[in-house]
Amino acid sequence: MEFLKHNVLLIGLAVGSGLALILPMLSRSAAGATVLSVTEAVMLMNRKSALVLDVREADEFAQGHLQGARHIPLAQLADRINEIQKFKEKPVLLVCQRGSRANAAAKLLKAQGFTTLNVLKGGMAAWVEAKMPATKSST
Repeated sequence: MEFLKHNVLLIGLAVGSGLALILPMLSRSAAGATVLSVTEAVMLMNRKSALVLDVREADEFAQGHLQGARHIPLAQLADRINEIQKFKEKPVLLVCQRGSRANAAAKLLKAQGFTTLNVLKGGMAAWVEAKMPATKSST
């Protein structure tokens, strides 16, 4: 007990350091999905033939999206889930502008039984910032 009293600052520092190490690992599985960097997303798309699902609004999608992305706005996802049922057991990469809508989509898809969900960390903003190619077209 005496040790704890004399070393409370060091113990607090050790606990804080441990939490700092664990929190990034916990955030990587936000909403039941793995959060991927742009590089990790490219590897997933190339190696695993993932479905890229863009959940942004139509005007955002038209301004630029990942090549081959399927467009289903988040507001319509629950009603259009049957369009992507065949991907339940396959990797799905969810993309929005910055990441929050993709996380919401991951929660919805997880509840519908989708097993391999991934979210692009930072969304299209991160993709563009990394100078990755974006396709401009209509939905």
